[in-house]
Amino acid sequence: MTRRRPTGGVLGDQDLHLFNEGTHSRLYEKLGARVGMDGKGTEGVTFTVWAPNAERVSVLGDWNGWDPSANPMEPIAESGLWRGAASAASIGSVYKYRIVARGGGYTVDKADPFAFCTEVPPATGSVVASLDFKWSDADWMKTRGARAALTAPMSVYEVHLGSWKRGADGEVLTYREIAPLLADHIERLSFTHVEFLPVMEHPFYGSWGYQCTGFFAPSSRQGTPQDFMFLIDTLHRRGIGVILDWVPSHFPSDEHGLVYFDGTHLYEHADERQGVHPDWGSLIFNYGRNEVRSFLLSSAFFWLDHYHADGLRVDAVASMLYLDYSRKEGEWIPNRFGGRENLEAISFLKQMNESIYAEFPDVQTTAEESTSWPMVSRPTYLGGLGFGLKWDMGWMHDSLDYIKEDPVNRRWHHRKLTFRMLYAWHESFTLPLSHDEVVHLKGSLLAKMPGDAWQQFANLRLLLAYQFAQAGKKLLFMGGEFGQGREWNHDRSLDWHQLELPQHAGVLRFVEDLGRLYRDAKALHERDCDPEGFEWVDADDSEQSVISFLRRGKSPDTWMLVVLNFTPVPRANYRVGVPEDGFWSEVLNSDSVEYGGSGQGNLGTVEAAPVPAHGRPYSLILTLPPLAALFLEWHRAGDR
Repeated sequence: MTRRRPTGGVLGDQDLHLFNEGTHSRLYEKLGARVGMDGKGTEGVTFTVWAPNAERVSVLGDWNGWDPSANPMEPIAESGLWRGAASAASIGSVYKYRIVARGGGYTVDKADPFAFCTEVPPATGSVVASLDFKWSDADWMKTRGARAALTAPMSVYEVHLGSWKRGADGEVLTYREIAPLLADHIERLSFTHVEFLPVMEHPFYGSWGYQCTGFFAPSSRQGTPQDFMFLIDTLHRRGIGVILDWVPSHFPSDEHGLVYFDGTHLYEHADERQGVHPDWGSLIFNYGRNEVRSFLLSSAFFWLDHYHADGLRVDAVASMLYLDYSRKEGEWIPNRFGGRENLEAISFLKQMNESIYAEFPDVQTTAEESTSWPMVSRPTYLGGLGFGLKWDMGWMHDSLDYIKEDPVNRRWHHRKLTFRMLYAWHESFTLPLSHDEVVHLKGSLLAKMPGDAWQQFANLRLLLAYQFAQAGKKLLFMGGEFGQGREWNHDRSLDWHQLELPQHAGVLRFVEDLGRLYRDAKALHERDCDPEGFEWVDADDSEQSVISFLRRGKSPDTWMLVVLNFTPVPRANYRVGVPEDGFWSEVLNSDSVEYGGSGQGNLGTVEAAPVPAHGRPYSLILTLPPLAALFLEWHRAGDR
């Protein structure tokens, strides 16, 4: 199908009402640069911008010699919006708005907050663009709802597009060049989704996209809007969902951006105790201003609508929820009840999730929320924030803290492995091993692992097995799938040459088989967010640093036993209780030789004995390989 944006962009009274009310979710169809007729018989491009404190506004661009007097704009009633037309402008024209604040003391040239395209940074102009594109993902769009269900497998490959893979001379690849390469890689590893670090235009490349100025424009560093659509379309046609990292929590202070837009703190708070983020020096949106809510709501809808995104991962939700986030006493302003909760941000997040799920019921929203705020991923009608999923940051930090310990000391830290199950069902969780853990001198995942080289790779395979075996959806940052040795650097490609080394290639083969098992075995994903899908067998063997548990699907016949040995000591004749007799097939062993392991295991299948153990009527006698995970699938006695 071909998706075309409406021409003209005529604003009606209803649009103005919804905009000022804070409920307009498709301002991108009305504001910004609109190609074609403006409803008054004018050809060219019609421009509309929100600047309620402006005394004069004009559009200047490459077609009028950047002359601020050539194309003046007029206010639209009392809405705070300004509109003007330029008959000589066309697709590809570069432009900005010249804004003169009331009183004439402040004059500035601003990029269009609703621009669909921008100049390639460091240039900061907006570009008139079309969003016409012939999509070929109709089959995906019809079926993606089932793939987004909490009962479906969801394993996410997190990617920074500018550094995933580069050209021979270190050049950044375009969206179109990356498309087939990335699709091949993800398909091979059986990840169900890819999540892109923010692709929205950002002036500082080193922000990885989290300092966004273009809330409606993919970064032009790697191509046009259509090029980015081609990338998503390619992934969809290969059966891969696309999640976009989206940042409504703050924006940078670059002069051409949203800051002090019309001579007032239009998008941000005026008081620094509310408007400036103490960690990043960026500016915090004023969620209590209705027009700002319409702007952000429209940005979220835009990527789901025009770019067919299958979900949004909302960044830094905790910084939105708390007025005192990263602030000392006296550096923040309490809410009207004297509390620390940001009531306007809470209201906006609920509104956003309600609106998205009403309009796009076949997508998921995910919160990066690092505190114990209750009911983040529960419906708003139950008092929740309305997200579909929440990152389990506690699991990530506990697991990494544990795995970094020398195995001889792990017995004293055993609770870090087991604590999660005390809260695992409070939310619908994604278990991340994200980009934040492989930057800023934290080292790569592989570099965190203790021991000699063999033990480091074994520990990494064990960590990844533990992640995929646990209840919850999965997310792995690029490079982790083959044991990237160096810390991630956004200015260079991943070290793909390391795949020429057997140990790195072995990790990749293991992740390939692990991803396929998670995707295909219902016991490992159908009840990811359901307490019926997980049972401890033995959570308390801290002395030997072994844990064992059962995963199960909705059918009574779908059992998977997982046993993890977190020491380099092989353990023979290790008895594990199981609920059923019959045969338990070793379907995955992270110590297999093909993965770089020592090759110890259980010769494929183990028969349950009628010997009770761990409160269960049957048991298995297993060989536990060193620093390894075993996955054993149950089969009835006659079904082998």
